[in-house]
Amino acid sequence: MNFEELKPNVIKILDDTSADRDTKLKNLCQFLSDNVSYYNWVGFYFANHDTKTLHLGPYVGAETDHTVIPFGKGICGQVAESNANFVVPDVSAQDNYIACSFTVKSEIVVPLFVDGKNIGQIDIDSHVLDPFTEADERFLEFVNIEVAKLFQ
Repeated sequence: MNFEELKPNVIKILDDTSADRDTKLKNLCQFLSDNVSYYNWVGFYFANHDTKTLHLGPYVGAETDHTVIPFGKGICGQVAESNANFVVPDVSAQDNYIACSFTVKSEIVVPLFVDGKNIGQIDIDSHVLDPFTEADERFLEFVNIEVAKLFQ
């Protein structure tokens, strides 16, 4: 699997004029899940800066009870505050981790910026220990740059 080969399809999904924003995001999540073997749960959380909470947006994967996450709580909540990528090779080694499922072994969260403001993030869980590399980070940063265009 080559991330460069996936980029044109990311753009195509997000440029689909027949779909609304949430449908585009759901289709993007499905595409990523289908094309990266260790992306087992793919979704977006969006920030409400007034309440300092993240709210679950479109996703694919197992159902989650974590539909609202306070800033600072868990990996996603920490990214809401740090504005930085967070790669967790082994979730069992994290003190501030919100367990979703015993099958989740690792996680990557990359913030989504629009006009310099962190409006949310893409969150990916994996059933594999330590699968995420710098290439995943760069690819997901590209994905979020493209997603940000939907909010401008």
